[in-house]
Amino acid sequence: MQHIQIQTEFFQKKNMKTLLWHCLFIITSLIVILPILIGLTISFQPHDQIFSYPPSLFPKQFYLENYQQAWQLVNMGQLLINSLVASIIVMACKLCLGVTSGYAFSYFEFKGKKFLFFAVLFTLMMPVEVMVVPLFELISQLGWANTYTGLVTPFLASATTTFLIMQHFRTIPKELKEAADMDGCGPIHFLIRILLPLSGPTLAGLAMVDFLVMWNTYLWPLMIINDTQMKTVQLGIKMLFDSGNREWGLIMAGTMMMVLPTLVLFMLFQRFFVKNIATQGLKG
Repeated sequence: MQHIQIQTEFFQKKNMKTLLWHCLFIITSLIVILPILIGLTISFQPHDQIFSYPPSLFPKQFYLENYQQAWQLVNMGQLLINSLVASIIVMACKLCLGVTSGYAFSYFEFKGKKFLFFAVLFTLMMPVEVMVVPLFELISQLGWANTYTGLVTPFLASATTTFLIMQHFRTIPKELKEAADMDGCGPIHFLIRILLPLSGPTLAGLAMVDFLVMWNTYLWPLMIINDTQMKTVQLGIKMLFDSGNREWGLIMAGTMMMVLPTLVLFMLFQRFFVKNIATQGLKG
């Protein structure tokens, strides 16, 4: 009887601890998502309701004119296409270069390997602000200022992607490489037929991160792009902010249109994140 009572008390304490953790996670999630919810409600409110007192958290009616005006005022469709194309190019190049360089650092021995590896790590420690001015001078001297080439070139390679892919490749058993060598599988075939299929969730997660890095970049497009038709969506939000009397309904409508593609992307890749977490847990 006493044993049953001890077990009951143990499970009660465990359930209470789990409940407290869940409450903490829910509160944290609400704090994180609250700015997005406020921005969403403001985007559907007319000017008078936004600045009314007492403030209203929910729109009295869905005021879609903010979206129409924001779309037309800065040619939002073109800006979204510019950001989408640039982000896809950067994502694809980062993954290709990250996979090949990570593969080389993981499975090959060559002269200067340690020096090159530490050189890659050194770039991770350099703030972006330190590299912006030299990059701008280089791109300008090459004649790529105010071009799509100049916009994406500095982001085509990533030390972070290389490092993370290398670390992932090192978790794959070496016995697979030895078995592939015995079967006459060359380095390229081993990469394409064995490593890449095993790395699907990791590559999908990195693809989303690389996409978002370029999508959310603000400083570099602001410096390198002058043509309005070539600007990215981040600069479009600034154009809305600088236009007229700073209509917050228009600004929030533009912001929601900017955030929507990233939310769709996350929903598409969410299962890969879950699978990656599960597989990483099994590797331990």
